[in-house]
Amino acid sequence: MIYDFATGNTNPENFPADELAAAAADVIPKIVVELNRYPGKFGHLGLRKLMAQREFDREGVTLDPDQIILTHGSMQAITMVADALCQGDDPLIVMEEHCYPGSINAFRSMGIDMVGIPLDDKGMRVDLLGEALADLDRQGRKPRFIYTLATYQNPTGTVMPRERRLELIALARKYDCIVVEDNCYGDVHFEGEKPPALYALDDDPRHIYICSLSKVFAPGVRLGYLTAAPAMLEQILAKRHDAGPNTMAAAITEAYLKDRLWDHIETANEALKKKRDAMLATLAEHSGNLYSFSHPVGGLFIWLEMADDIDMDRLLVIAEERQVKFLAGGSFNVRGEKGPYLRLAFGFPPVEEIEAGVAKLAACIRDARRS
Repeated sequence: MIYDFATGNTNPENFPADELAAAAADVIPKIVVELNRYPGKFGHLGLRKLMAQREFDREGVTLDPDQIILTHGSMQAITMVADALCQGDDPLIVMEEHCYPGSINAFRSMGIDMVGIPLDDKGMRVDLLGEALADLDRQGRKPRFIYTLATYQNPTGTVMPRERRLELIALARKYDCIVVEDNCYGDVHFEGEKPPALYALDDDPRHIYICSLSKVFAPGVRLGYLTAAPAMLEQILAKRHDAGPNTMAAAITEAYLKDRLWDHIETANEALKKKRDAMLATLAEHSGNLYSFSHPVGGLFIWLEMADDIDMDRLLVIAEERQVKFLAGGSFNVRGEKGPYLRLAFGFPPVEEIEAGVAKLAACIRDARRS
């Protein structure tokens, strides 16, 4: 039995297969002409309108659908932004010290220098962000942008409070920095109030906002989106070379979600919360003094910090032998530095596998102690 807690997949158990099939059967005959054309740079208008409504419902911000471009997941949006803004000499960005490996690897492959800012239990430490920006300014180096997952940060699951968000915005303005906000987990929400997105707190035209349907619907449909002020949007669109996003996926998704977006999200989150709670309870049951762990109020991940006497290299070997999969903390570090951390994803496995697999993981950690 393989216990896979490595990948941030969503929950297949309550996926609306029949409803989605009905939506596909209904919509495909209606889009024959569209399917025989290239989608264009912006993508399916109906889904763009629905995502504009999503942002209005959550953030209270009115977006023109023609200010939104659909992408192949949020990752394409991230690479398009980086390509547009990081041309020329000394491309540099500032971001959380631990972040999504896909973004780190993309930036690294594009030759972008990354300055990592440490996190605490409230997300990126903006006091250290201020110090880093001041130091770069003294060196005559200007970041092309600040990249942040302020809400349910990956991998730590932290949420940046409103006051800290405002401080980040003020620092970006002081140092004339673009802010790129990745809010792909924003609606994977279990308890408490949803924090406002950065772009909803400030209408600075230098803000770029990225979101996704991968976490609230299905990663396999490969649909995300990006919004920015017109001049910035044109600069980003100049880096789109794929003739546009998938019309069929967008049209079927819009047809299914159009009248049930928030009901779908609520149903999905109820099931994910049960899985999160099962993982938290099992981690607590077996923790001893082996590790500490986060208690995320949203997102798909739990972040563990190992006790000082855990041999991380040995843990990786033992876990592989016993078929327990997770991602080690070094995968998330912008400098590739190893650390006493690992990330567990709880969205995909059934509850009984979570309970059995986490118990097995705890045994692996116990057997990796040096003492």
